[in-house]
Amino acid sequence: MQAELLSVGTELLLGEIVDTNAAYLAEKLSELGISVYHKTTVGDNTERLVAALRISLARADVVLATGGLGPTEDDVTAAAIAQVAGVDLVEDEATAERIRSFARKASFARQASLARQHGRGLLDKLLKQARVPRGAEVVPNPVGTAPGLILTCDSKTVIALPGVPTEMKAMAEQTVLPYLVRRAAPEGSAVIVSRVLRLAGMGESQAEAEIADLIRAQTNPTIAPLAKMQEVHLRIAARAADRAGAEELIAPVESEIRRRLGDHVYGADEETLEVVLGRLLRAGRLTLAAAESCTGGLIGHRLTNVPGSSEYFLGSLVTYSNEAKVALLRVPEEMIQRHGAVSAETARAMAEGAREACGADLGLSVTGIAGPTGGTAAKPVGLTYVGLAGAGETAGEEYRLRGNRAMVKERAAQAALYVLYRALKSRAPAEVAR
Repeated sequence: MQAELLSVGTELLLGEIVDTNAAYLAEKLSELGISVYHKTTVGDNTERLVAALRISLARADVVLATGGLGPTEDDVTAAAIAQVAGVDLVEDEATAERIRSFARKASFARQASLARQHGRGLLDKLLKQARVPRGAEVVPNPVGTAPGLILTCDSKTVIALPGVPTEMKAMAEQTVLPYLVRRAAPEGSAVIVSRVLRLAGMGESQAEAEIADLIRAQTNPTIAPLAKMQEVHLRIAARAADRAGAEELIAPVESEIRRRLGDHVYGADEETLEVVLGRLLRAGRLTLAAAESCTGGLIGHRLTNVPGSSEYFLGSLVTYSNEAKVALLRVPEEMIQRHGAVSAETARAMAEGAREACGADLGLSVTGIAGPTGGTAAKPVGLTYVGLAGAGETAGEEYRLRGNRAMVKERAAQAALYVLYRALKSRAPAEVAR
């Protein structure tokens, strides 16, 4: 089965929002073994949407459209589908009653009253969502008012879902994906399973060079490097009759990649670097404190994104000025005058200061020049130092980071976390370090 994605909304074309719906659906379809060769974005315009639907239906078995099912005048997806199918719109009684029940709630009365003062009543507007192409199967919406729809005409199927991601995902998981599984089953459709290895401390070109022969020889599984702003992902995808078979194909390839890239592979799939760090800190019964200058709190932000991080992360001191470094971290003023705030010496002193100030086992620090100003020939924009202090040992590392101010800050935080990761993994038991 071949599918195509159609994202509806002028706001997508203007760049006002990111189309996460298409990424979600593409991933789910891939897992079902359903091929997706095209993805189209079109604005809230009936004529252009009708044209896009006709093109998509000409080259795919199933078209999944998201957006344009709401109550406003520019929500035209249902009408466009009806026009393409050559049918009229009819009111779905169950959906209409659900909307009326919603409107009768006391908390809704004032909103409805205000809407009537400015034209057609809000209830009438909401009831527009109950009008679907004749012959369509209604997809219930468990978290909103706009239903979805499934319409098959001449062996081709259009599936329309709301653009609100929470509504779209709930409806896809409860109704649409099971429907597609049933439809694909008679064709003996295989599943595609992906495993994403997450790399840090290595660029895309270097990672690709290390496994170039594996990529050239790929058939099933396939290997695809994916460059991110802070790290590199390697997606291993295998097609098989079932998930177990696909995972069996992936396992030896993953093992070989991990052998070659070593500690640069810090995690897989949804494991972020901060999640892995939390596991390592817990395993070692270690606590951590941070001192941040150029990152402005990003290290603390990322570490505290992990539930339960208070077990091991004691705090972060954002010491942006030299005065704060001296007063809060006890960095010697003479050291800053001699070596500069952006130096290996200052980074090490900051890490020691954070460790002592919070009473932590480990201290992590970062200081650098985020730009766009402040750089010199000797110390250019992007120059960053990371410090790590522990019982009896203090280390500092230099990085030359590229990008604008925001990118340098993000990459500096990533560099610091990776320094910590390497140190923790070297001392962790094998079963924890994996």
